[in-house]
Amino acid sequence: MIDTIYRCEICGEESEKPVRWIVIHCSDAQLQIFKWTKEAADKPQARHYCGEAHAQVYISRWFQSMCGQI
Repeated sequence: MIDTIYRCEICGEESEKPVRWIVIHCSDAQLQIFKWTKEAADKPQARHYCGEAHAQVYISRWFQSMCGQI
């Protein structure tokens, strides 16, 4: 049986068994950051990042898009 393959939203790296990856759930008004768990990663709104640096890229972009709407 093949496990789910997860892909980093920034660099495209793929993994069946992510280690030290980060999951982010977001909407227009809220951002939630999780240490990797399969439960968090499999939620429909989940975004996957291969490490802290790539999660930070997304977080920065998210804040920039929110500030641009004001």
